[in-house]
Amino acid sequence: MKEFQGYVRANGSVGIRNHTLILSATRAAHVLAAHIGKVVSGTKCFIPGDEDGRSRQDRETIARVMVGLGLNPNVGAILVVSNKKHGGYAEFNPYRLADEIGKSGKPVDVLILEDEGGFYNALGEGIKKARCLAFECSRAKRSGAEFGRLALGVKCGISDATSGIAGNPAVGFVVDRLIEQGGTAFFSETTEVIGAEHIVAERFESESEKRRFLEAVKRVEEEAKQTGEDIRTINPIPANIEAGLTTLEEKSLGAISKTGTKPIKGVLAYAERPQESGLYFVDSWMSSTSLFLGYAASGASLIVFQMGGQGLPEHEPAMPSVATGFVAPIFYTTGNPRTYAKASHEMDFNAGGIITSGEKLDVVGAKLIERVLETASGTVTKAETLDYQDPVEVYLKGPCL
Repeated sequence: MKEFQGYVRANGSVGIRNHTLILSATRAAHVLAAHIGKVVSGTKCFIPGDEDGRSRQDRETIARVMVGLGLNPNVGAILVVSNKKHGGYAEFNPYRLADEIGKSGKPVDVLILEDEGGFYNALGEGIKKARCLAFECSRAKRSGAEFGRLALGVKCGISDATSGIAGNPAVGFVVDRLIEQGGTAFFSETTEVIGAEHIVAERFESESEKRRFLEAVKRVEEEAKQTGEDIRTINPIPANIEAGLTTLEEKSLGAISKTGTKPIKGVLAYAERPQESGLYFVDSWMSSTSLFLGYAASGASLIVFQMGGQGLPEHEPAMPSVATGFVAPIFYTTGNPRTYAKASHEMDFNAGGIITSGEKLDVVGAKLIERVLETASGTVTKAETLDYQDPVEVYLKGPCL
């Protein structure tokens, strides 16, 4: 059975990275949390935005993201930073957040600005606390873990014909093998199953989850129509159309192949954590600034992003930004030989041999698994070599109050 070298946490989850998370629990603590993160090595600082004026549903979503990031297996220690003890809204009480995260057995500490006599004192104390946590986090050592201990999030973008022919099927092969080994995988983008939802629906293990999935798809399509536009006429995006896709159904049929063929366990809300391993659909927005954050909060340790490209000889392929799962690295793969040739410094894997040399899917898929395992064992992704992080935004449904 294939293995990788990961960080086995106290609760049994296995990480592929080992971050100390600086978690800003309230809007008024953002500057303090950010400056602590700048000073202390090995940290990731999450700034969630403004909680004021949000509905209870949105506040619960933001809090779910915070706790989920702390529970992510790639996080080894957590500092919760707040301006006040009670955190304003009950959802952001720093001690409640710390208690929820602490159930994982990870070291967690809390910094309260009002307890420290002002910003400068709090900054000094925060740096001290974060350094202690980072040191403790660094004591974790990698050890062998089975392939099935991974949790993957999968997405595709800039789709073209090669996405459905090579790139997404290769990712789907990995997902199938992972699920067979008892692993967990997430797929999403509710807009990008429209037109193929009847195919996906038949793979759900239970009728109730199948109904939830179809209701989510119907809701999104109806919401799109309320804007005065038919989503089937505005998606694919112009780059997809230029690359040869003509309908949303074509795009969706290619997109769903990255999910493999295994039964689907259930439907998750944004940033919801599954209760057991398996394959899950996440009802979420398509944007990589939001979707990857939600995957990480759900527990994904690695995110595989399959890129197409405009596919025309006279055009440069669209280059990926350094999109981020915040604590979960992004692994870029493509089935477009031209995209890989022009962007090998951005792409972590090339599945284009399926097209150029007739390589079999199982051969390419097995190679992709080896690269995923190498990345899980510590080899950085191409995106990780850049000191840059895309902005992230929590997927909220509003309205603001």
